[in-house]
Amino acid sequence: MTRTSPGVSAPGKALRRAAGFQPAPRPAAATPDTTTVEIVVPVHNEERALPGCLRTLHARLRDELPYPWRITVADNASTDRTLDVAHELAAELPGVGVVHLERKGKGVALRTVWGASDADIVAYMDVDLSTGLDGLLPLIAPLASGHSDLAIGSRLAPGARTRRGTRREVLSRGYNTLIRLTHGARFRDGQCGFKAARTEVLRPLLEVTRDDGFFFDTELLILAEHNGLRVHEVPVDWIEDLDTRVDVAGTAVKDLRGLWRMTRMKATGAATVSLPRRPEPTAEHPDAVLAPGRRRGHLSWELSCFIAIGIASTAGHALLYWLLRSWWSPALANLVTMVVLTVANTEANRRWTFRGSRAGPVRAHLGAGMLFVLGYLMTLGAVLAYRAAEPGASAAAESLVLAGAAVLVTAVRFTVLRTAVFGRPPAPDRGGTATDGERRRPGGGPG
Repeated sequence: MTRTSPGVSAPGKALRRAAGFQPAPRPAAATPDTTTVEIVVPVHNEERALPGCLRTLHARLRDELPYPWRITVADNASTDRTLDVAHELAAELPGVGVVHLERKGKGVALRTVWGASDADIVAYMDVDLSTGLDGLLPLIAPLASGHSDLAIGSRLAPGARTRRGTRREVLSRGYNTLIRLTHGARFRDGQCGFKAARTEVLRPLLEVTRDDGFFFDTELLILAEHNGLRVHEVPVDWIEDLDTRVDVAGTAVKDLRGLWRMTRMKATGAATVSLPRRPEPTAEHPDAVLAPGRRRGHLSWELSCFIAIGIASTAGHALLYWLLRSWWSPALANLVTMVVLTVANTEANRRWTFRGSRAGPVRAHLGAGMLFVLGYLMTLGAVLAYRAAEPGASAAAESLVLAGAAVLVTAVRFTVLRTAVFGRPPAPDRGGTATDGERRRPGGGPG
């Protein structure tokens, strides 16, 4: 059965022929049978690849997916017979619908179709089916249970198996490393064309996304992690299809611009959105012996982690200074040591000590930069004062004095970082108050 809906007017005109949800071959044991899934296949000039994709995907969903489902082909400004082929396949295959957009762009297609979907879970995959469909149910299941908010296929996660050329392998690993370094991302693969999300939490994120092209994937994931959503990563099998429409070099340049834009959005607060609140963890066992209250336990974690990083930094500071002092003056050796250890220390504290903070890397390192000046003056002053008192002191003795001054600098850093740089703002409103033990999941109430 099909139905016609008006589509949406932004970000581009969409003519939608939506399909009805197809029944699951067997009910899902973990969730109500009302949990619905819409899988979007964005296409641009893919008349050759589309028939094989839809027939293969349709057969797998029909035979294996334990949730009501439908497929939507999102044709974005194709100039060949892609749209005609899509309509022919929709007439042939139950549960296949078509959306036509007049603007080109993967981001436009997904934002339009996902934003208008009435499914509980939305997903997408590339038309070349490079990602093995064995990963589809593991992608959907954690969302249907309510355990996770977004799920992504990963070619870089442990257990993934890929077959692709050296050039794409190097570019992919380099790009994802850059995302982790610049945004502290915890996901490993930002651009695998195999993703799904709970519609409830996705819609607010779509209102903030701006990219119309391939950077949309990365943008969405950075926003999700920035707003505290749980992202589930599924290792997949992936085989490169050489008949691709992706301009790798051009896409890389646009991705770099997108990362810089996301940095600005996070720094100005534009990346923070209101989302449905996930309840706090609660003990399942009725006789569980619980840890101290969150406030106390949270401070204990910060202190313990900060001290451990501080000890490592202090030892590294003394060692590096001792090595550099053989060639350079005390001032230069200390300056280089402070720069290297400050960057490493700040990044470690951002990722582990203050891991729940919304402070991005720019704010973190700018704040640490100001503390760097104070720390440099304190440690340099200590070394120079010691040399004035003991002109014949060895480099090893200077290093011990430097280590003592660094301990004091560390205490000052913790206070300033915790209160001013990584200070936690009030938690954003995430849509109501969830009682202990309550779990939100698509298609049903608390489970």
